[in-house]
Amino acid sequence: MAVLGVARALPAGQQALLLAAPVVLGAFWVTEEANTRAWSRITREWVSLGLLLCAYWTLQVFASAYSWDWQRTWIGWDRWLLEGLGLKRVLEATGQPVPFALEFLYLLLYAIPPASMGVLYLCGERRKTRKYLLVLYLGTLTAYALLPFIPVASPRAAFPGLDVPTFHSWPRSVNLWLLDHLDISTSVFPSGHVAVAFSSAFGLLSAVPGRPRVWVLAFVAAVLVYIATIYGRYHYAVDGLASIAITTVAWRVAEKVGTE
Repeated sequence: MAVLGVARALPAGQQALLLAAPVVLGAFWVTEEANTRAWSRITREWVSLGLLLCAYWTLQVFASAYSWDWQRTWIGWDRWLLEGLGLKRVLEATGQPVPFALEFLYLLLYAIPPASMGVLYLCGERRKTRKYLLVLYLGTLTAYALLPFIPVASPRAAFPGLDVPTFHSWPRSVNLWLLDHLDISTSVFPSGHVAVAFSSAFGLLSAVPGRPRVWVLAFVAAVLVYIATIYGRYHYAVDGLASIAITTVAWRVAEKVGTE
């Protein structure tokens, strides 16, 4: 992001902030490593989870005009998926319970990484948290870094009223408020939500491959988050597919690095 900030000729203050961030974080990491204690290492790992949101919000400085050609194509694919293949009809077949669950899981997305860390602790696998965090950060931050390159608006913003959910619940109301007041307008491709969910699932698979109940449940949650992004019209289906591809590659790279 620091390099992109210079390339895009952002204001000097924003460039300085983007350039200073990795230097400060790197200095903090080196200092902590040189004087590490059990409590400081644990604190660093937990506090670092907050960097996911900080990195995401920082991308607002790269907001630019949207590419409508992409959006017109992708909305056609989504309409085929939701209406042509009947995904919306299937999700709403039993009434409000499934839509409610999808919206609620979408709302809790950024609670997934700390919950996953907690699971590792409960399983007695605290020493595996670094492996988990490597996959989580590599997948998520790679997806974030690509957001400025294909600026598109969410389908609910670009095509208001089109294919919206039939059922409205309080989790959806909260999600809409959060997106309207706290989300960035840079892009929705690739999906940050799907990147976090799948990076976390791949991270658990990498950290505790011998505990399938843990990482299988994480992948189920990730798939449901992906479905929620499409059903709620927060993302185009292709946004999530891109994030799944990115996080899969990131997982394989992290596995290779870990092996070596």
